[in-house]
Amino acid sequence: MVKESHCRSAKELTVYKKAYALAMEIFEISKGFPREEQYSLTSQIRRSSRSVSMNLREAWAKRRYEAHFISKLTDCDGENSETDTSLDFARDGKYISEQQHADLVAQCEEVGKMLGAMINNPKPFLLFPDS
Repeated sequence: MVKESHCRSAKELTVYKKAYALAMEIFEISKGFPREEQYSLTSQIRRSSRSVSMNLREAWAKRRYEAHFISKLTDCDGENSETDTSLDFARDGKYISEQQHADLVAQCEEVGKMLGAMINNPKPFLLFPDS
């Protein structure tokens, strides 16, 4: 396994892989949401969950500049939190089971912890950490 700080692509980051897998799992599960949610909860949960890995790619592209990198990681964290809230709506609307909710929220929490660690210690990921 490649050390996270030596990754050549954001796709090699463990957090990226986990966020991407979570978005794909949410996509599959959301296919079963009611039709009346198509343009609201279904669309929103898909967009926010996908946005985490998309913003990670943007953050990786901006890692030359610490402030930009952290800003994009913060966007990732916000989208991840939004996904978590959408999962609560899906559970409370009875679109997903308690077990599905618990599993998906646990994945969101794991991604959130990884993002938090990167936000709090960005230097190992920067292109020029001493500049």
